[in-house]
Amino acid sequence: MLNRKAKLSILSLVLVFVLFSGFGCRCVSREVQEKMQPIKLTYWRVWDGPDAFAEILDRYRALHPFITIEYRKLRYDEFEQALIEAFAADRGPDIFSIQNTWIRKYKEMDLLAPMPASITMAYPVVKGSIKKEVVTELRTTPSISLKQLKADFIDVVYKDVVINEFDERVGAYVEKVYGLPLFIDTLAVYYNNDLFNNAGITTPPAYWNREFQQDVKKLTKQDNKGQIIQSGVALGGGDNVDRSSDILSILMMQNGTEMINDRGSVMFSQRPADFENKNIIPGLDALRFYVDFSNPAKEVYCWNNNLGNSMDMFLQNKLAMMFGYAYMMPQIRADAPKLKFSVAELPQIEGNPQNTNFANYWAEVVSRKSRYSSEAWDFVQFITRAEQAKSYLAQAKKPPALRALVDEMKEDKEIGVFVGQTLTAESWYRGVDANAAEAIMREMIDDVVTGKKTLEDALKLGAQKVQQTINKKE
Repeated sequence: MLNRKAKLSILSLVLVFVLFSGFGCRCVSREVQEKMQPIKLTYWRVWDGPDAFAEILDRYRALHPFITIEYRKLRYDEFEQALIEAFAADRGPDIFSIQNTWIRKYKEMDLLAPMPASITMAYPVVKGSIKKEVVTELRTTPSISLKQLKADFIDVVYKDVVINEFDERVGAYVEKVYGLPLFIDTLAVYYNNDLFNNAGITTPPAYWNREFQQDVKKLTKQDNKGQIIQSGVALGGGDNVDRSSDILSILMMQNGTEMINDRGSVMFSQRPADFENKNIIPGLDALRFYVDFSNPAKEVYCWNNNLGNSMDMFLQNKLAMMFGYAYMMPQIRADAPKLKFSVAELPQIEGNPQNTNFANYWAEVVSRKSRYSSEAWDFVQFITRAEQAKSYLAQAKKPPALRALVDEMKEDKEIGVFVGQTLTAESWYRGVDANAAEAIMREMIDDVVTGKKTLEDALKLGAQKVQQTINKKE
């Protein structure tokens, strides 16, 4: 018996043969003929190989046998440079995937096509009860509306992919969609089961409180020279703590910091106007909490710049807690197959009425230079619908971007923790060079730890530098 994938492939081939051999093409309009012309869409992504999309591509090919999708996976370290060079030479992909923090940058570079209001596509349809005949129909379908986008996707998506811009054709500001995601990853706690058991700790604490600090103290070990040989948590460092900029960002956000306001002003070095405690700057308070873990004079001292990378230490059983994303799990399992670890929710600030988590994801976008931007957007909307998204998520092991999939995936034994946090996940715009902004956050941390700058000076200068990435134009 043929499996579903094989049946879809055969059906697609049959339709192509019938349609291009002349049957069902008689007396069709020029518009239909144009839509029936074979086209190829190129699709570039990072991380996921073709297997993650094989079933989805077969489904799309069955619906649109005139369209071929050429999928290419690139390495992360080469991806953005390859994109820029390809677009400069007018050979860039029709569809590509970019980090949520890059969307406005690529929009500023005039490389993204907004989602059209509607899309007209050719569909092969089998008609006739006795004599079967394949005919081609044109169907115009409305794209996902802003209302649907807000209702169907996790909240953070709308904030990241919808850009309010002046449209000269209508003479007014209009909100336009510039991408749709397949998944939303969130920052959580990876912890070493053996180290926790040896310290008599059953689970990581839920809050950044005294209990958390005492647990860190129990889990940290020093030799007779005072050198750290086992760290309780990867906090306090910049360059040697994976995703340190994200960790500091979420500490600030949980503490009530306004990272950037609606006018594009970086605010994390200031006290928000509505902040209740007039004696505290929440961003400063968060930075102090973070760097205390690298201060030998503090009870929570467990980290310094002489230690290795946090991921390496975790793999070597030298680190009890590490903050990371679902995408890190395959690497941990592959590099340390005997390591016993679990995942817990990101700690929150005790007493806060609402949880705040941190989002990290990629969105599927369409090139402004594509000759087939409507067809490309049809494909993007197709793959991000629930049925196709489920197929992808099952292969990729990532949390969903669609609200409808959260309940059925939050019980997943591997990624359930990450899934459960998506509904309260947030992000913030870091300017046209998100990588530079992250480096500034890491530098801010290390400047305090090494004593180069005071907390106040480091935070103020860091905000000024990030502001430059906001103001910068490509």
